[in-house]
Amino acid sequence: MRSLHRTPEGLATRQGLAVALATSAYGISFGALSVASGLDVWQTCVLSLLMFTGGSQFAFVGVIAAGGVAAAPAAIASSALLGVRNAAYAMRMAPVVAGGFWRKASATHFTIDESVAVGLAQEEPRARQAGFWVTGVAIWVGWNLSTLLGALLGDVLGDPRAYGLDAAAAGAFLALLWPRLRGRQPLAVAAGAAIVAAALTPSLMPGIPVIAAAGVAVAVGLFDPRRPAATPVVQAGEGGMP
Repeated sequence: MRSLHRTPEGLATRQGLAVALATSAYGISFGALSVASGLDVWQTCVLSLLMFTGGSQFAFVGVIAAGGVAAAPAAIASSALLGVRNAAYAMRMAPVVAGGFWRKASATHFTIDESVAVGLAQEEPRARQAGFWVTGVAIWVGWNLSTLLGALLGDVLGDPRAYGLDAAAAGAFLALLWPRLRGRQPLAVAAGAAIVAAALTPSLMPGIPVIAAAGVAVAVGLFDPRRPAATPVVQAGEGGMP
């Protein structure tokens, strides 16, 4: 009998925990930034508990920092716009999560970039479920703990980017993605998405470049030149049966 850590589920669990560790650490940055933007510790923690999507949270506190409480409607609108991508994730992950209504409903709160990425990186259905749930739940716990820590110690810590926390999550994603780049099409998609994201990041709000980069994969999927053409229907009298 194989030990758990050698099974596909065990591998998915280890990947999920590794991504969760890297991603959760950046919650310190959000906590510190949120308090610096004028929110108190409890408001900051509630954002992480209920909103729980990093791009939307940073967009929200960024707008609040620039315009104060009067900018709250704009902050809500910008964070909601960035959260739209999670709806697309939910449609893709529904068959992976499986189960009844309550199981899928509980999965919505953990349907984020990282949990979807780890889940879909697996080959077997059970491993996909393990990757999704372990990553989502572990990040939720870690992100909220680090948010609280950042909110309490923000002034002491200074800018968390000085410690490289802003690059930790990106490094974890790259490590997860790299083994899957085994053909021309995956390499083309990865290169195209990276170019689009890098070009748009300086001029657009956080999260929008990610959505645009995802469009590269959609475009390649729709216009894949390797896809065989549909077989034409042979009309009667043109070599087919009457």
